[in-house]
Amino acid sequence: MKRLNDARILMYSHDTFGLGHLRRCRTIAHALVDRYKGLSVLIISGSQIAGAFAFKARVDFVKIPSVIKLYSGEYTSISDHIDIHDTLRMRESLILETADLFRPDIFIVDKEPLGLQGEVEKTLVALKMKGCRTVLGLRDVMDSPELLEKEWNRKQVLPKIGSLYDDIWIYGPEDFWNPLKDLNVPKQVQEKSRYIGFLPREIPTNEHSKTDHSQGDYLLVTAGGGGDGADLMSMVLAAREHDRNLVYPLVLVPGPFMKTEQREEIHRRAKNLSHVSVIDFDSELEAVINKATAIIGMCGYNTFCEIISFDKPALFVPRTAPRQEQLIRATRAAELGLSKVLNADMAVDPALMADALHALPHAKKPSEASWHPKLEGLDQIEREVEKMLAHKLEITPDPTLDPVPLTHQA
Repeated sequence: MKRLNDARILMYSHDTFGLGHLRRCRTIAHALVDRYKGLSVLIISGSQIAGAFAFKARVDFVKIPSVIKLYSGEYTSISDHIDIHDTLRMRESLILETADLFRPDIFIVDKEPLGLQGEVEKTLVALKMKGCRTVLGLRDVMDSPELLEKEWNRKQVLPKIGSLYDDIWIYGPEDFWNPLKDLNVPKQVQEKSRYIGFLPREIPTNEHSKTDHSQGDYLLVTAGGGGDGADLMSMVLAAREHDRNLVYPLVLVPGPFMKTEQREEIHRRAKNLSHVSVIDFDSELEAVINKATAIIGMCGYNTFCEIISFDKPALFVPRTAPRQEQLIRATRAAELGLSKVLNADMAVDPALMADALHALPHAKKPSEASWHPKLEGLDQIEREVEKMLAHKLEITPDPTLDPVPLTHQA
């Protein structure tokens, strides 16, 4: 049994659009406290619904004021009465104060190297001066090289990554994608980078899901947080309306951030179709995915990890703006035979979408592809953390195991 005596890990999840960042941080945090006793993890999150998720013992979160990322890429405060600049100053101050009071041994920043509008830069400097290990976690795919280079050059991100971070973890295998592809990456950044592998998902042991899991055999349509998922839902419903021979049970999960009028329209259309149900939000979506026959999604990072973890056939209709992350991941996955992809300009045709839905229950599972995804990310992170905190590590015999008797010779 391994114990990391009074070890503390602070995680930062900026959470301006969707649920991907918080869910990724939560997955890592839960894996670490399961592995090591004596370890505490605190997640700084801007998510409006962080409190809707269950957290394991020794994992907690600090909520900072929420900021919404508009489809244009601009940011605005959650409240119309608070200026965005005031909100950002509050966030920056709360992050710095939380880090000062929590005194972490490791600080893990998810995806945004400097935080939203640079809000974690001061915290990174302060923690490094105190000997805290700083880690940047990057998705397998960030964006197209052109868009990422333009954004990062303007903020001088790569040189700052080199000076502010001790380690860079890439949450994917090297032979899937390079998130810094075609960028002029300094040697200092290259030397600190390590491919961790995809982050596997598990069915929650204490299920808080609202869905009846006793009945499976349905196609699941998930739009993640749902802020930009209305088009996907509409395309699938249009296919069902077009082709009445599509009778395979369908479950749609719009997500918590879909606009009210879009959600109401989805409910209205679903009621007019047989074997179609809508679940507005489920905080334990892993259990819903596990019971599904196949998945229709947009190919966000978490959804992709779930389909390969639970070995589900998948059809992806990725968004292409404001980022091309989903398009790149879905295209690469299709090339490797892990899933199917249908571009939005084709999926909007009800007949083409109907054909894809007819074929989906019989499509190959990821395990049947010639390329096998490496789902070792959490194990690798656990090993990395153990090396960083070796001075706090204590290994004790497991009291549940019987001791092995000594053999005495006459």
